[in-house]
Amino acid sequence: MSSAEAAPAVFAALGDPTRLELVRRLRGAARRSIAELGEGLGMTRQAVAKHLRVLEAAGLVAGRRQGRETRFALQPEQLAQARVWLDEIAGQWDDALDRLKTHVEDEAD
Repeated sequence: MSSAEAAPAVFAALGDPTRLELVRRLRGAARRSIAELGEGLGMTRQAVAKHLRVLEAAGLVAGRRQGRETRFALQPEQLAQARVWLDEIAGQWDDALDRLKTHVEDEAD
């Protein structure tokens, strides 16, 4: 999947509060199980697993079987790429606002 194709999946995955919380829980942590990640979320293991599958499809987490359970880890590369996309968008907005400012100031003269 190309970078341009990955962006919508990444931002859609991060747009859900539960998935964003799961990413936060994985930040700086070793691999964690579904049960560990779901503690205090008030949802079933199946619901947590479904959210993790969405994050995994977007390349934000990776699961690895260890014995009878799957343990998940954050994939920081994909988060770094999301930051690059956001920086590019912010730069485009800055450029557009600069052009608008110049236009308004030229019209005022």
